[in-house]
Amino acid sequence: MSTSPAIVSIGEPLIEFNRPREGDGRTWLQGFGGDSQNVAIAAARQGARAGYITSVGQDWMGDAFLDLWKAEGLDTSCVSRHPSAPTGVSFVTHSAAGHKFDYLRKNSAASLMQPSDVPAGYVADAKFLHLSAIGQAISTSAREACGAAISAARAAGVKVSYDTNLRLRLWDLETARREIHATVALCDILLPSLDDSQQLTGLAEPDAIADFYLGLGAPLVALKMSADGALLATPQGRVRLAPHRVEAVDATGAGDTFDGAFLARLLAGDDPQTAGRYANVAAALSTLGYGAVAPIPRAAEVLAALKSG
Repeated sequence: MSTSPAIVSIGEPLIEFNRPREGDGRTWLQGFGGDSQNVAIAAARQGARAGYITSVGQDWMGDAFLDLWKAEGLDTSCVSRHPSAPTGVSFVTHSAAGHKFDYLRKNSAASLMQPSDVPAGYVADAKFLHLSAIGQAISTSAREACGAAISAARAAGVKVSYDTNLRLRLWDLETARREIHATVALCDILLPSLDDSQQLTGLAEPDAIADFYLGLGAPLVALKMSADGALLATPQGRVRLAPHRVEAVDATGAGDTFDGAFLARLLAGDDPQTAGRYANVAAALSTLGYGAVAPIPRAAEVLAALKSG
């Protein structure tokens, strides 16, 4: 019997400070973020057993993350603590244009991860490995660590899930395109968003973007289109999933919630269309509160929303 959780995520957690629109402009809500850890928590809240490969600092923020992950039931046996590097921080502000991120993450504990920090056996015993382009972009050594995790997964027949999450403050577009496209060719489940994909591919239409990624070798593409729902594409066909309408408050982490919920439902035996419909609803519900983690719904909430239509 495998000792690893079914879903293993690798990347950087970020302590989150979120400034609500209706606040006084000086009050911030402290929460938790970092796309890869959001995915792990979203999967766990849908009933999947999930774990995280990362590093946090010997600081109150690292303590807070470990407390959170224990409460969420995440396996932290592969979380290390750096003796001097800090845990990264993100700041989220809101305007009519949407949410905006600013960071204090240079030389964070997670960005200093090395390939030798990746436990190949832990990855090999999982069902899914999840990572994102942010985890690759934070440093050269972190990119190599992500590469080591992918190699371990592929050698063991573990499915690789990949989000093309694009942050041009971390690398230039040419480098991002080269590294992301190369990783797409190694993944089994691709989870891009429409706006990122338009920049990465130079294409505007969802179907053209899906064709592009299928052409790179991704066997399953779940293109997240925010208020327009999602497009699921395989070489055999495609289907558009209608959006689940809500009065969104904060879209921070909605795409990550989709990713984690989608993987959890695939793991539970759903076909991609059923899993995608579930993930669409979970992502919509996650926008009803501030922060990346706090509003992520649990399975009962998603099932109730699905039932009510």
